[in-house]
Amino acid sequence: MAEDIRQPNSGGRSDLESVRAEIAVEAMRQSESALYTSTMLYIWLRRVRIQQSVIVLTPIILTGLAGLSYVKEWLPAWGVALMAFFATLLPSIAEKLKIETKVDELRRLAADFKSLQDRFRVLANVTARGPVDTAVEELRMLMDRMDVVRSTSITPPERYFDAASRKIKRGDYDFSVDISLREKAGVPINSPAQSGALTR
Repeated sequence: MAEDIRQPNSGGRSDLESVRAEIAVEAMRQSESALYTSTMLYIWLRRVRIQQSVIVLTPIILTGLAGLSYVKEWLPAWGVALMAFFATLLPSIAEKLKIETKVDELRRLAADFKSLQDRFRVLANVTARGPVDTAVEELRMLMDRMDVVRSTSITPPERYFDAASRKIKRGDYDFSVDISLREKAGVPINSPAQSGALTR
């Protein structure tokens, strides 16, 4: 006769309850990982946007200054020529560094990880309470999505991960409702297990 998985196991919980708990814990772990990664990418995106603005505006400013008569009187000829040279050089640098492409890619990846963060949290706090088969399928689907997003070759500098860690540990992204639900799911807040699951 087949074993009744609804019977309590040695820990006093049924196998279904154990599976639900494991799904909830794994989903919260992935949600935490996505939070760190999306925060890191958004911080990096802000810096790249500033760099993009500098590279776009600086040639315009330099060209304008080089054309002013009083600047020509104030600076030697080689200084004006140097300004004009940099005005033509910066767009080539921007094209070589593919800054516009990097902005678009960072924006897309940050949004993808933020979406996955929310989806994993919903899985842990809502879907995992329903039919186990549905929760397992949702977890599998989200992990497949996570694998696709993680497969990109972009690698943020370490300083952006450090900045994201400081913001999150400072509580910038904590909400009382999230803390309460996390405790109900049995996932300790700021636990070493969560820290080890972060995506770098």
